[in-house]
Amino acid sequence: MRFSSGVVLVAGLLALWEVSARLDWMQTPNWPPLSQVLAALARDILSGELPELAGGTLLRMAAGLAAGGTAGVMVGLLFATLPLTARLFGPTVELIRPIPIPAVVPPLVLFLGLDDAMKVTVVALTAFFPVLTNTMQGIAAVEAETLAMGRTFGIGPLRRALRITLPAALPYILAGLRVSLALALVVAVVAEMIAGEQGLGHYLVMMQFAGRAPEIYAAVVALALLGYALNRGFLALERRAIHWWFALGRQAEG
Repeated sequence: MRFSSGVVLVAGLLALWEVSARLDWMQTPNWPPLSQVLAALARDILSGELPELAGGTLLRMAAGLAAGGTAGVMVGLLFATLPLTARLFGPTVELIRPIPIPAVVPPLVLFLGLDDAMKVTVVALTAFFPVLTNTMQGIAAVEAETLAMGRTFGIGPLRRALRITLPAALPYILAGLRVSLALALVVAVVAEMIAGEQGLGHYLVMMQFAGRAPEIYAAVVALALLGYALNRGFLALERRAIHWWFALGRQAEG
C-alpha cells in the first residue's frame, strides 16, 4: 500500500511538472516540459554519451566509497579496541569531521590536481566518517558476555575482533555504508562540477553554460534514478548479508 501510494505521488508530481511547463506557470524559458526532458534523456542515452559519463562518475564514486569505508571500519575497530589510539587521534578526527567537503576540494586540487585521484579522495573522506561512527557504535553494542566467552575459549584478540566483534557490528557498519553511498554520489558529482573535465558533474556545468535546460534536467533525472537504483541494490545486498539480523528483528516485533 505504501509503495503504490508513493508511486501515485511521484506520478502526480511528474504530471504537474508537465502541465506547469505547458501552461507557463513558472514564467521562465528554463522550465522545460517533462516530455522534452525525457526526450533529451533518451537521446543522450542512445548516443552513448550519458552512459559513458555516468559510468565514469560511478567508478570514481565506488573507488572512493571502498577506500573510505575500509578505512572507517579499520579505524573504528582500532579506536574501539585500543582506547589509547582514540585518545591520541580522536581529537584530530573530530577536528576534521565538521569541515564541509566542498571546502576540501580546492586544497586537494593543489596537491592532487584535477585527475581522478582528487575526486576519489574527496569521496573517500566523505564515506569515512559515517562508517567510522557506526563501526564504533556497533562495537560498543557487542555484549560483554560474548567477548568474555571468547576469552574463556582462548580466542586471541585479533581472532576475537575478526570472528566475534566485526560480525556482531556488521549491521551497524552496513548502515553507515548505506548513508555513505548516498553521500558519495552527491560528492562525486560536486567534485566533478567544481574541478572536473569529465563525469555527470562536468556535463551539468557545460549544459548550464550552453543554456540547454532539457539536458540539465535530463542529467538530474538520471542522477535521481541512479541514486534510487544504488540504494535499492544496496538494501538487497544488506538483507542477504545480514539476513539473521532481519530475522531476529521480525521475531522481536512478533
